[in-house]
Amino acid sequence: MSSVVVADLDEAADIVGSERPVDDWKGFEARGLDQAKFAMLHALLSGQYFDEAQRDFGLLHAESEEGPWLLRFPAASVKRLAELDEAGLEAVGEELAATEDFEAEAWAVEDVQKIVTQLADLAGMAVAQDKAVFLWIVADE
Repeated sequence: MSSVVVADLDEAADIVGSERPVDDWKGFEARGLDQAKFAMLHALLSGQYFDEAQRDFGLLHAESEEGPWLLRFPAASVKRLAELDEAGLEAVGEELAATEDFEAEAWAVEDVQKIVTQLADLAGMAVAQDKAVFLWIVADE
């Protein structure tokens, strides 16, 4: 299970220690989102190669080696997401859905676009409130 939340940077340790971050921070849950999928979105938004984009996703905190893990979505991509209009978000969603990781798991384009739109909403909030967007991941049992 994964959650995407908006919070202050100094709340990172509290987020990773949470059993369900969306109960305490603004965000949404998204089964199947992982570091690679977020890195691909960052690559699309930043124009970087995937390997470069993935390096931007350093682990901020880990409760243990088994997780949960907390990653920060790069600030430049948060800003870019917040700036995109509806047509831009739709195009990013289509492009992201066509990537190998999403296609391999048979994600519907509409589902990917919904996640991109939800992320853009959180990005707008993060930019307006000078906060960060975090990806909280726990291994499915």
